[in-house]
Amino acid sequence: MADTQEQPKPEISTSDKPTISFSIWPPSQRTRDAVTNRLVETLSSPSVLSKRYGTLPEAEAAATAKLIEEEAFAAASSTAASDDDGIEILQGYSKEISKRMLETVKARAGGTGEGHVAESASEGHVAEEESVTGSN
Repeated sequence: MADTQEQPKPEISTSDKPTISFSIWPPSQRTRDAVTNRLVETLSSPSVLSKRYGTLPEAEAAATAKLIEEEAFAAASSTAASDDDGIEILQGYSKEISKRMLETVKARAGGTGEGHVAESASEGHVAEEESVTGSN
């Protein structure tokens, strides 16, 4: 009978396993530029928002979109935690963009139709947030 010795199994240390880290915050400049371009399109083209508040000329929309994105990015970045994967921050960034966009178009329109604003703004906020972030 052959002597069968059990081969010891090599121990795998947890430090030998590659660590995979995934973070979506901060977004790349390319992503921020895409958000700004989408804002320009939303502010200057017919949309749910423009039906209520009108459109902005493209040059004004471009300047406004850049300002909205920069302010939303700064606001979201100020809430960033080092151990966060960025999902909550990204959601805050998206909400800030939507909020600032609505404030801008309402102010530009002079607040016409104030009676329906609260009701339709929440509906418009959701529709435009999906439109700006590209999620449907």
